[in-house]
Amino acid sequence: MQNIFINVSEHPRHKDIVLLSVKGFIDTTTAPEFDVTFQSVLKQGKYKLVVDLREVNYISSAGWGIFISEIKRIRSRKGDLILAAMTPEVAEVFELLEFNTILKSFPSVDQAVKVGFDKS
Repeated sequence: MQNIFINVSEHPRHKDIVLLSVKGFIDTTTAPEFDVTFQSVLKQGKYKLVVDLREVNYISSAGWGIFISEIKRIRSRKGDLILAAMTPEVAEVFELLEFNTILKSFPSVDQAVKVGFDKS
């Protein structure tokens, strides 16, 4: 049974921004698959990333670790990793762990692109 689906695409209006749309959950069994996809995007030199989490109902420490471990490298290359459309359950853990002090998040992909990357 597949517990994660990841779709990688360019933003339709801003080709320099990559959208990672995730469906399922990111835990110890699925985090390696997510990390492979995530690392392949970074290897392509894409550092402006929006992760659409609207269809993710759970992220374990393994999943959060992937985001946190790469943020310094991404920002050193003039990029950013922005989370979008978190479910209330995922957002609650995000805030409880105080990752909101490290990572930006927005209620929608559009807001993440517009405000997070200053695009209209």
